[in-house]
Amino acid sequence: MDSARAAHRLLDQEARALLTRVARIRPFVLNEPMLPAAALLPPAQIAIERLLAQGRYELKAGIGAFLRWLHGPAGRAASPALAQRRFIGLRLRFNAVLTQLDLFSDVITQRSESDNGVWMSGLDVVSADGLAVPGYLVPPPVICYLDRGIGAAIRRARTRLPGGGKNPVAIIRIPRERMIGSGIASSLFHEVGHQAAALLDLVPSLMAVLKGEPHASGDAQVWFLFERWLSEILADLWSVARVGLVSTLGLIGVVSLPRAFVFRLNLDDPHPMPWLRVKISCAIGAALYPHPQWARTAGLWQGFYPLDRLDPARRDLIGRVEATLPEFIGLVINHRPAALQGRSLREVLDLDARQPARLLRRFETWRTRPALLYRAPPALAFAVLGQAKADGRLRPEDEAKLLARLLTHWAMRSTLDTKARCAGWAATPARAALH
Repeated sequence: MDSARAAHRLLDQEARALLTRVARIRPFVLNEPMLPAAALLPPAQIAIERLLAQGRYELKAGIGAFLRWLHGPAGRAASPALAQRRFIGLRLRFNAVLTQLDLFSDVITQRSESDNGVWMSGLDVVSADGLAVPGYLVPPPVICYLDRGIGAAIRRARTRLPGGGKNPVAIIRIPRERMIGSGIASSLFHEVGHQAAALLDLVPSLMAVLKGEPHASGDAQVWFLFERWLSEILADLWSVARVGLVSTLGLIGVVSLPRAFVFRLNLDDPHPMPWLRVKISCAIGAALYPHPQWARTAGLWQGFYPLDRLDPARRDLIGRVEATLPEFIGLVINHRPAALQGRSLREVLDLDARQPARLLRRFETWRTRPALLYRAPPALAFAVLGQAKADGRLRPEDEAKLLARLLTHWAMRSTLDTKARCAGWAATPARAALH
């Protein structure tokens, strides 16, 4: 057999074998056992299955077209090198489909874990509540999963996936070591803030303001740093706006590292120096929710990492950044991006309900009427419980138990409400059955 015929036969076999492997990729709904309360909500499940089904369909069509070409006049006349190049393109596309499958598989497989699966579903509900700005953005589905490490991360919706196509859902990775305590809200809402900032086009619109207006301080280096850190500061602002002091205390838990890391300034890193990041979070809190707790927290952080051993250059830079913070934060929270139709960030973030005194009053009410806790918006519940713990009114052990019950409740409620809507029933009886 000559080399051209041998190459032709080998590629025919490889393409047909590839087709059999594609056929073995099954939809998640046929492959993953989990409790109904742990399952993804229909919008997320449908969006993921549609994306993967489209990838499988296009791959099968491509393999079929290749086989027809290979057995047709053009394929028989083609050189082995040309035929191989066309087949390699198909195999690379197959691996891209598998990469997307694995991306979502890592998320969905956890839903079959005892407790964790239901809690992840509850965090999906919390994330959706944290992302909601009614009338100003259409939030995508959000799904959460656990992973190792101390920090969270997000793969935003509508961004490009490996191998092509746009991500149909936001995927938030939560550090396993934060399950379960109010600190998880800090990580979660920071990542939700990244998604919100993208949907509201906050970074480009604020960047234009930062570059286009003269600043009272006139410190060009400090304003350059604010521009570099803008995306992360906006995400931290969103987190503080949603859960108040819980966000800053959770951030302290994440960035409490050896001094060398806490004071490291890397201009290639979009994150502020960890020491400054906590101070910025406290300054945001003081601007949104004036209260002595922010100065106390900032002092606590400085006590953990005093500046007296720091070199003069970094001490000078830190002092200049802190001096400029009020002007910068005022500019950010009063910014009016086009997406908010003339309103400022401060005006759309529902700040009144999260003033520290109101959070504590609400906690005292919930102690005598616990059913109200289960009816509260999830982000507000995290803010209330975290504030109560910070003020010594709620033990960490009790907070963990309450949050576990709340996550389970939110997962059950969203599942039953969804099934009720699908059945054409009113959602109220389903909710009432949970109390």
